[in-house]
Amino acid sequence: MINNFIKRAITGVLFVAILVGCILYDSFSFGILFTIISALTIYEFGQLVNLRAEGVKINKTITMLGGAYLFLAIMGFCIDAADSKIFIPYVLLLLYMMISELYLKKENPVLNWAFSMLSQMYIGLPFAMLNVLAFNYDPTYSSVAYNPILPLSIFIFLWLNDTGAYCIGSLIGKHRLFERISPKKSWEGSIGGGVVAIGVSFVLAHYFPFMSMWEWAGLALVVVIFGTWGDLTESQLKRQLHVKDSGTILPGHGGMLDRFDSALMAIPAAVVYLYALTWI
Repeated sequence: MINNFIKRAITGVLFVAILVGCILYDSFSFGILFTIISALTIYEFGQLVNLRAEGVKINKTITMLGGAYLFLAIMGFCIDAADSKIFIPYVLLLLYMMISELYLKKENPVLNWAFSMLSQMYIGLPFAMLNVLAFNYDPTYSSVAYNPILPLSIFIFLWLNDTGAYCIGSLIGKHRLFERISPKKSWEGSIGGGVVAIGVSFVLAHYFPFMSMWEWAGLALVVVIFGTWGDLTESQLKRQLHVKDSGTILPGHGGMLDRFDSALMAIPAAVVYLYALTWI
């Protein structure tokens, strides 16, 4: 028990330190980190479904390269380093995923198509959309600037929500949030975690006033709600595939999907929310 706690603690500290350090350092370290994370998470997803989903054999290397390329393509587009033609190789890769199944004579090509495309939509696209949060037009310099606070805030809200939900749920949690999929989660814990995240959003609003206090609070609420759905989505996937953890790459914490499940739904929701603020 003690050894497992120490292992979890060391892994957790290193994980947070690398993630926060790379996001804050500069746009290059941000891009390298999440290109690698995207590729590894998609590879893990492919490994999982190939082992556990009956009749499924997707090309892990191609799907992994697709996710990595999509992240870099959207990054290049966001910083005005490339125009829309940068997405042509990605479209060709998607076509290859579809057409190749016609010739490979695998057991269940339809499921291979489905899981291959799911790897891009469920994992590749959300990670790539971090670039939309990270790179914003700066009218002062008439160019695109890197803003690490927005992408970092997504993870801060998710971590605070998870911590608050665990602590408060352990103390007073009685009413199950979604017992069919995740029997340990409670309404009390979820509400408590949300309150903690929203409370910290006021601190971020004070130090980073490029959004108002209520806009920050709204972002925290969106991240908490969709992050919870993201967590439940991955729980349902693991339950369907009869596994406890998605992988073993993070000692004591499971796999990459286990660590980023909430973010995969929170990131696109945050992008939609921030665009919606410009329409009001």
